[in-house]
Amino acid sequence: GDIIKLLENKINPDVVCYSIKLCQQEAGQPFCHLYRLSKVGLEVAIKEAEEMATVRILKKVSGLSSICSLPLVKKLCKKIEKIKNMLPVEDFDGDRFSTFPTLRGYDWRGRDCDDRMASVYPGRRPDNWDAQQDSNCNGIWSIDEEDGIPYEQKFCNGTESRGVILFGDSAGAHFHVPPEWLTASQISWKAYSNLLKTLGNEFGWPQFSEITGFLNSTIGGWTDSIYLRLHKRNRCNHRDYQNISQNGASSKDFLDLVKSMARSQKFDKPLIVTYAMIGNDVCNGKDDTVAAMTMPEQLRLNILKGLHDLNGLLPKGSHVILVGLADGTFLWDNLHNRYHPLGQLNKDITYEQVYSFLTCLKVNPCNGWLSSNDTLRKFTTKRALQLSSVLRGIAESEKYANFDLFYMDYPVKEIAEEWRKQGGENWQLIEPVDGFHPNQIASTLLARIFWKKILRERPHILGEVNPHNDQIAAIFKDQGGY
Repeated sequence: GDIIKLLENKINPDVVCYSIKLCQQEAGQPFCHLYRLSKVGLEVAIKEAEEMATVRILKKVSGLSSICSLPLVKKLCKKIEKIKNMLPVEDFDGDRFSTFPTLRGYDWRGRDCDDRMASVYPGRRPDNWDAQQDSNCNGIWSIDEEDGIPYEQKFCNGTESRGVILFGDSAGAHFHVPPEWLTASQISWKAYSNLLKTLGNEFGWPQFSEITGFLNSTIGGWTDSIYLRLHKRNRCNHRDYQNISQNGASSKDFLDLVKSMARSQKFDKPLIVTYAMIGNDVCNGKDDTVAAMTMPEQLRLNILKGLHDLNGLLPKGSHVILVGLADGTFLWDNLHNRYHPLGQLNKDITYEQVYSFLTCLKVNPCNGWLSSNDTLRKFTTKRALQLSSVLRGIAESEKYANFDLFYMDYPVKEIAEEWRKQGGENWQLIEPVDGFHPNQIASTLLARIFWKKILRERPHILGEVNPHNDQIAAIFKDQGGY
């Protein structure tokens, strides 16, 4: 009630935040503010607002260190804390696959079709051609009574079926904060109906992403992905996807993410692996952002260590695609003078102001690109190009026994060109709340561009079209769905 009281008295939102102790000022640091300062100044305004707020509300709110203090989400947050090495929290047989969607469950990895048997999971080679049970969860099993041949053998044998896996960052996890949560004209209880699911997926929406997406998008745009296209090419690939992406991940995390992969050289099918850490080797919130950027030689060592371990885990005949870093100058160039959702109602808050506010709070996800400093933005892009060149060099020079290597640039310009051909504008490709991540439309276009490039330059990566796809669909329908 007191928060509403303060807002009804037209108290500046920055002042409200500080007065009820949700915003904190570090010793020796200035008051960070997003909205215009009042005539009396921020410090005086905060003291006046504190007098308007009762002791009760101050005691109640000052203890809220995070949203996890709220009763409705406290239990969920405890489960989120149990997520280790990007593995499912709810996994009863320990095979690294789950029957639950969130908490690193089947939104991230293909759904387990028997969570009581560790030998049953997506991506394995069929056990006895799945004559008795669906051991690889692709929905194709049992025996054709007309000729006595198992359907898995009849429809999948020799079709080069394979899975998809992504090692990525928050962009790979498809980070998204619903804009209706912050847009004044759209805020309602209904707008927050997906809060628990969003928290359970760490603000990631991998089920709609460009590599492992498999469901129709509910966050705008539409869904297209490498997995969906590979599934259409060969229905024996059903449910064989893993999205091992982590918010804030960079090349230094590659080795740890590899360790959380679920794949057996002895029992499982080959994989198409995509490594896509597109920003965090140059993006950070440090005061000296340049010093915190990854150096080219360090990136090289990080990648080689991860590839070495992958070679010891991947089934023979797999493929690894190294994706270069994005050119983040696209963000500032297309957003800085536009209104952020927080400022759309009164036309008073631009992305430039939001970026500056985040920098003041020391939580800017990319001081190098989300900055008014043109020289710094250009340097960040230069370093990103250097790191991409290292990835390209590794793909061209290194050889491994169990997989081949392929490099692809992150196609920011191509995505924008494709969208403009459809009548869109560049700013519509960026997540509106954080002003940093590619949104659903960008992810969909990225999948299309990646697929066409692979099909044109390395078609063997994708395997041949399965001539039995129509028969599989006729007999097994949606193959158990997702």
